Amino acid sequence: MAHATVYVGLTVPQLLRGASRVFPTHSALVRLRHSAFCYCTVNGTIQSKRKMDHLERTANNFRQEVISQAKVCGITNESETVKRLRLAVANKEFTFKAGQWVDFFIPGVSVVGGFSICSSPGLLEREGILELAVKDTVHPPAHWIHTECTLDSEVALRVGGDFFFDPQPGDSPVKLVLLAGGVGINPLFSILLHVADLLGYQESKGNGYKMGTVKLYYSAKNTSELLFKKNILGLMNAFPGKITCRFHVTRQSSQICKELQPYVTEGRISEEDLEKHVSKDTLWYICGPPPMIESISKLLSTIGVPRNCVFFEKWW
Repeated sequence: MAHATVYVGLTVPQLLRGASRVFPTHSALVRLRHSAFCYCTVNGTIQSKRKMDHLERTANNFRQEVISQAKVCGITNESETVKRLRLAVANKEFTFKAGQWVDFFIPGVSVVGGFSICSSPGLLEREGILELAVKDTVHPPAHWIHTECTLDSEVALRVGGDFFFDPQPGDSPVKLVLLAGGVGINPLFSILLHVADLLGYQESKGNGYKMGTVKLYYSAKNTSELLFKKNILGLMNAFPGKITCRFHVTRQSSQICKELQPYVTEGRISEEDLEKHVSKDTLWYICGPPPMIESISKLLSTIGVPRNCVFFEKWW
């Protein structure tokens, strides 16, 4: 989920006055859940022409009760249109699973954002740091991040989402195929980093985690819009044979740099790409624009992938 918009009855400065008040009231959430139910069929298809906002769309998703203040401790340009934020999280009880998102509360902004986390749970455990990569849009929280956010800016965060990968010690290893489109790489990069952490633990400590292989297919218009590409190349080098990636570009006009050339295909992710990974122990995670998810889901169904092995998160 890249972002979504919601207007609530409380202002963020009010929410930030105390951790127990950094979220909508129970009655407000009940109204949101009712509204979301009214606009969805049993299978989750949106019937209303009105675009649902973040809290409505995610009203039935898991949400933690823990709310934490966080301070911006790093800002970098991940691409020409995407900023990467490092956030120091204050509450030690704040946790998340790889693939989840945060409700993002900004002082002085009455709109609540929803942004997928792009860092690993391990980074939060080790350093108390969480990262987001946010594309510049007219959406008020995204616009604030690109125009007003500075080092030491303070926000509040709440974790939510049912899209995650959370293996436990002793679980049988599975193969992962991660399919990302555009900014939809965010939660899948979090999963990739989490797998890398667990592979590291497995090799150094032998603590019960049994990790399979991970194949990432990542599609964008051109190589300049491929986020985290240097990090992804680094992970492939660190875990050869365990982590692999194929970048797909659909509108490349410039020459592809030598470092990326071996890993880049011009054109969309195809049935031929995917069918080689079909097996009974493969899980498929997809995140990107709704048309991409629908297209990939149909491809997976065509090649015989069971629906209960496919997980997706749409960004809007």
